[in-house]
Amino acid sequence: MSTHERWTRLLDALGEKGSIEVGEAAELLGVSPATVRRDLEELARQQLLTRTRGGAVLSGVTYDLPLRYKTARKADEKQRIARAAAALVPPGAIVGLNGGTTTSEVARELATRGDLAQQSNGPALTIVTNAVNIANELAVRPYVKTVVTGGVARPQSYELTGPLAAATLQGLSLDYAILGIDAVDPDFGASTHDEGEASANRSMAERAATLVVVTDSTKLGRRAFARVCAISDIDILVTDHDAPDPVVDALTEQGVDVRRV
Repeated sequence: MSTHERWTRLLDALGEKGSIEVGEAAELLGVSPATVRRDLEELARQQLLTRTRGGAVLSGVTYDLPLRYKTARKADEKQRIARAAAALVPPGAIVGLNGGTTTSEVARELATRGDLAQQSNGPALTIVTNAVNIANELAVRPYVKTVVTGGVARPQSYELTGPLAAATLQGLSLDYAILGIDAVDPDFGASTHDEGEASANRSMAERAATLVVVTDSTKLGRRAFARVCAISDIDILVTDHDAPDPVVDALTEQGVDVRRV
């Protein structure tokens, strides 16, 4: 198991339980207590947890971990979700993508689609994004026109937020917005932990003819701090097979096309 994978599993365990002991973590990861102590010290240095005598507890930022620590979570499910979402997009479409691990996978799926790469008359696809990591990956694809919003970069998600991002989006029209979010609740709607991200995501959703939400099943039936949109605004939700039936039924009753892949 790589260092990155150990850190991700440690932070996942902390997120679920609130605290963890060195011995418990060593058994969970299959490594020595000395390795766990080194890992905990490094994560504490990055202010992702708080060290205690014999273990660690949640710190104030672990509710919204940086993107680099989220990548390994539900990796297979996210790839299937991304593949299904990318297949919805026809050549020539204008697509908005926000930041996040699942939407980053969607961008990669779009960038490697054979039917798009074979287009020779102008761009096969226009991507509008406020995520600098997605723009970086797509900029080298000559058949993709990449439009980046302005704004202030948020290190947790690599997203550009604030008035500059909103101003850019206000003047655009999108065929699709494909949004990754932190929570979907049948009553509260789609939401995220940061109000700046929510505002930029909301602007993107409002300018799209079709709104697609991509999320793994662990985020269904939950609420986060800032609402992005109401459930009635979502046209398609792509998730994995573990999506709970009661939540799926509640979303379907409100007109959402839920696709479990």
